[in-house]
Amino acid sequence: MVDTIYKETRKKHDLTRDDVCDRASELDSQIQPERLERIENGKFPITPDEVMLLSRIYGEPTLCNHYCAKECPIGHKYVPEIKVKDLAQIVLEMLSSLNSMKKSQERLIEITADGAIDDDEIKDFIYMQNELERISITVETLQLWVEQMLADKKINMEKYKEIKGE
Repeated sequence: MVDTIYKETRKKHDLTRDDVCDRASELDSQIQPERLERIENGKFPITPDEVMLLSRIYGEPTLCNHYCAKECPIGHKYVPEIKVKDLAQIVLEMLSSLNSMKKSQERLIEITADGAIDDDEIKDFIYMQNELERISITVETLQLWVEQMLADKKINMEKYKEIKGE
């Protein structure tokens, strides 16, 4: 039997199921060891609340993205799976996509000005649509990076929330 991401993550953090349940209690939440075992062995589907709880316990925000992209029927269709990358790579990918869109800006205006996309415009429009999707994924990657840095206490959460206005 292949371990689920939830079991792999628990093992990565060298925790027992009882440890996870104890930590859940500390967060004013609850999950039973038997339920966790069934989730980890793929016998019961995990709920979104349980994913969020395990994500907090393990300090692994990637679990939420994995659930949405791979297990949630709606998210599976609309949410891309995001891989954690280093900050420099994220910024370079973002700048590359933004530069590409800047070069295409006038063409996008030409295509969309009449409110319709003609047959001879479809190829250029799809190219720009794909670039915008790359920008969106890069923004999500940056957000996941920030959440991981906050979870790892590499960014001062109090200061971050203060400046962000949370």
